[in-house]
Amino acid sequence: MSALPTPSRSFHCLRHGVTDWNRQGRFQRRTDIPLNDEGIAQAHAAARRLRNLRLDQVVASPLVRAAETAKIVATSSATPLAIDDSLIECDFGSLEGRSIADVMREHGLTAMEQLANILPRDGEPWPSISARSLRCVSHWLDSRPQATVLFVCHDAVMQAISEVLCGRWLDNRYGTPFRYERTGDAWTIEEVS
Repeated sequence: MSALPTPSRSFHCLRHGVTDWNRQGRFQRRTDIPLNDEGIAQAHAAARRLRNLRLDQVVASPLVRAAETAKIVATSSATPLAIDDSLIECDFGSLEGRSIADVMREHGLTAMEQLANILPRDGEPWPSISARSLRCVSHWLDSRPQATVLFVCHDAVMQAISEVLCGRWLDNRYGTPFRYERTGDAWTIEEVS
């Protein structure tokens, strides 16, 4: 695989609010499960946390849980919203709908990061998630060079970006905005308070 694109500057990401499948601890790839009441509340809470941040563009995954979260944030801040298929969740293949805890037990995994190593052949390879996510972020930042951009997406997308840019996974809670901060060639992640 060729070198991964590196975003030219800092940006923001927000994981969608929670769904019923999330609460049940199930793999939820492209099954289009809507936000539950808690997830809607989390999206509104994220909008409040972001209200002091000047947003110029919100870009979201096409899946309803991310698009609905993004719409709440974009409406609250009167920010344009775009949908980009490159932010869609990982295709977990035959793991779809299964209990994450059960799969981890079956494979002797002790940390969520280890799931990237056991993705099934009928799913999307982990490097593919990193590449498409970073291409998407880079495209939007390059096409809107002065804009503050918020990407509303999914856990695997945010983890893949974090792993490439910062060398680690993050404690990624539902409806919690993060800033990926670039200083020179170094990246850090901080929660937006």
